[in-house]
Amino acid sequence: MNELLKRGLTGVIYIFLLLAAIMLNASAFDFLFLIFGIICIYEFKRIIRLSEYRIFFTFLLLWWIFIHIDINLFIKNILLFAVIITNLILTFHLFKKEKITYTEREKFMLSLLYIGGGCIFLPMIYQSEIARLYVGFEDFRLRQIFSSFPTEVRSLNEAQHTMIGILCIIWASDSFAYLSGKALGKHKLFPSVSPKKTIEGFIGGFLGALLFAVLFSYYSEKSTLTWILLCIMLVVTGAIGDLVESKFKRVGGKKDSGTILPGHGGLLDRLDSLIFASPFAYAVLQIIYFINH
Repeated sequence: MNELLKRGLTGVIYIFLLLAAIMLNASAFDFLFLIFGIICIYEFKRIIRLSEYRIFFTFLLLWWIFIHIDINLFIKNILLFAVIITNLILTFHLFKKEKITYTEREKFMLSLLYIGGGCIFLPMIYQSEIARLYVGFEDFRLRQIFSSFPTEVRSLNEAQHTMIGILCIIWASDSFAYLSGKALGKHKLFPSVSPKKTIEGFIGGFLGALLFAVLFSYYSEKSTLTWILLCIMLVVTGAIGDLVESKFKRVGGKKDSGTILPGHGGLLDRLDSLIFASPFAYAVLQIIYFINH
């Protein structure tokens, strides 16, 4: 099969799965990212050569606790703090020229927090959007909503808009970065990690995503300012997430994280920006909601 056609078909199926899960309900999206999380952890485990298989059971337990048990906001914020600190440490490691080695315990925690945490916070954004829009606070048994109200309620619609907006901002950033980098790219962004990425590409991706965010805000109940702030956080942290995964692959001697997506490589290659950015996006939405209320 033609390589371009293969990439196109894989991309269509990938986008369809994400959008279909969002439009179905939060439970479908939860389950999709449970599967995505397991696959991404498996791919990351191979890159960093983690021998522990307990990581899968630990991720399942963490996913079950934070997605299906009605825990309070304080405990959620502990996980948020741990994941963000982990991501900031990985960001700092980008600037280290010497090779960084990790112990088995550190590899385990990286897999759980960097990959697993990112895959947990995306469904948590969806759930928290429904909860806060419908009842006005975070700690709410979402299953009661789904068992008592049709999926057409306003809160679910706005939550769906939010999730689609987040995905499209990431995709717009990637697309505009690629196009502007191809056309204008001269100055390398981070040559030691990813030689093909340019400053011009990053700026083009940022401006393209920002334009999309402003236009998308007219179809959302969130303010334009909220979408702009969310866009800034997603684009910046998404770009860092791409670099972080690239450095792990470079150190691990891998071109792609896997082969599950024909023409694209591994699933982690497609989700690296989104996984890294999701806890930061969750934090931004939490802070904006707190300020507004």
